[in-house]
Amino acid sequence: MQSLKRRILEEGRVAGDGILKVDGFLNHRIDPVLMEEIGAEFGRRFANERITVVLTVETSGIAPALFTARQFRVPVVFAKKAGARNLDDSCYQASVHSFTRDKDYIIQVSRRYLGPDDQVLLLDDFLANGQALIGLSDIVTQSGASLVGAGIVIEKGFQEGGRLVRNMGIRVESLAVIRTMSKGQIEFDP
Repeated sequence: MQSLKRRILEEGRVAGDGILKVDGFLNHRIDPVLMEEIGAEFGRRFANERITVVLTVETSGIAPALFTARQFRVPVVFAKKAGARNLDDSCYQASVHSFTRDKDYIIQVSRRYLGPDDQVLLLDDFLANGQALIGLSDIVTQSGASLVGAGIVIEKGFQEGGRLVRNMGIRVESLAVIRTMSKGQIEFDP
């Protein structure tokens, strides 16, 4: 997706240790026009699937998930990080490690919002080590739902997550795959 790659090159900042800051348009200040393009592209890529739910993790995945869900006219469900007092006791849970925060979280989804009749598309802003997708996949398995695949806005191709998740048999569609972020320079896979 050329418009996304252009924004990454123009506004993205490499912040050492494999961190790419795109907070000016993706995950702090959000560009709704770009989000519409992202949602439309995932809609095109998964057009042949019967998706009933788009599932993400709070908070940075919510905006692209919402615009993608709009394409399919289905709800977004986002996994909340443990400790949320507004969740009931009946939840699916999984443990995930956040690459960005270098912290472990328990993520939870209420059993009321995911079940065996669902066809689930996972959606996230980044794919680095794959832990968020693995945790979300575990929640889908617990619910008895079917996993259609995963949509990723930016994949760090130089980290292990993409290979790990694909080796699990999960279809991954990434809009921008970064080959390297060496010396502050960003290079994409073709």
